[in-house]
Amino acid sequence: MSKQFNNSERKMTNVFERYLTLWVALCIVGGILLGKIAPGFARALDGMAIMVNGAPVVSIPIAICLFFMMYPIMVKIDFGEVVKAGKSGKPVYLTLFINWAVKPFTMYAIATFFLGFVFRGFIGPDAVDLVKMPFGLNLPVGAAHGAGVVVLENGIKMLQVPLWRSYLAGAILLGIAPCTAMVLVWSFLSRGNDGLTLVMVAINSLTMLVLYGVLGGFLLGVGRLPVPWQALLLSIGVYVALPLAAGYYSRKWIIAVKGIQWFRDQFLHYLTPVTIVALLTTLVLLFSFKGEVIIANPLTILWIAVPLFIQTLLIFAIGYALAKKMGLSYDMAAPAAMIGASNHFEVAIATATMLFGLSSGAALATVVGVLIEVPVMLMLVRFCLKTRDWFPAPATN
Repeated sequence: MSKQFNNSERKMTNVFERYLTLWVALCIVGGILLGKIAPGFARALDGMAIMVNGAPVVSIPIAICLFFMMYPIMVKIDFGEVVKAGKSGKPVYLTLFINWAVKPFTMYAIATFFLGFVFRGFIGPDAVDLVKMPFGLNLPVGAAHGAGVVVLENGIKMLQVPLWRSYLAGAILLGIAPCTAMVLVWSFLSRGNDGLTLVMVAINSLTMLVLYGVLGGFLLGVGRLPVPWQALLLSIGVYVALPLAAGYYSRKWIIAVKGIQWFRDQFLHYLTPVTIVALLTTLVLLFSFKGEVIIANPLTILWIAVPLFIQTLLIFAIGYALAKKMGLSYDMAAPAAMIGASNHFEVAIATATMLFGLSSGAALATVVGVLIEVPVMLMLVRFCLKTRDWFPAPATN
């Protein structure tokens, strides 16, 4: 334990991880250019979906991309360690409390304040967005549903909602998705306890299976947005449970056949860039369709980024302060605060796309979460390293 804590050479050596913000920016530009050159391409991909009762429920391209985002993360998790989490119960309980009892509600409050009041005039008080009808809902054109109205767009019934509420939906989906991917990187860089971080990732992944749909549906309903309960539950099954199960069973099989050393040194090495490549592919698709909105109003990203940035700092501060008050050692406090501050943007992007559409403001808001994630979290990593002496040293046994 002390060896990993004292290692001062921890760096993001993977080129995808070190320059993720740059790759995201390039994907934004590439997606916008693609939308200009081939405007029908993203629409055609968005049309590739599993249909239920004539409604597109699961986007096949996004489902494929998300599986390859999630699988490399899930296959790293040793679920046998989850049952041992009681030995380090305090940080686990802390992260569960922050992620599920605090973070979703502060995100809702902060995003509503900034998007619905402070920036509403800049976004456009009368600006609207077209989102998918909730799965199983068949209302006549002109009917009201929440804050939306049913309209006919290219022969398909859609919900016309205020644009700021669509952005709010994306923020909500980010707020209820604690990080289970890049937090491994943030914990590593801040010299946290890697084993504990994996345990917290596993427990939060399992908790998402139960609470993501419940909290998502509740907060979307409070925000007068469509609440597609069936689609929310289906999104958890497709986007979390499937890669979770695939990771669990393939890990057991590979280790049984090739051994744990080969699994760690060879198999995981080749999987390292897969998550980021799948994420970047998804971003190109998203921005190929949202390019016109951004070009017409380039400050859109800023309006969305401000509440996300404030939320990140607030949640980190709460987690870090509570960790200190609970007397946790630094190597436990850092990852416990990091996992709440960062977001599981892969699931948020895929869920927003499936629930509201590839071209929705909700999908764009989740992408902005990716855009600010890396620079903000690197800033927090540096803060953690400078404040290590605030906490007791880790146990050396």
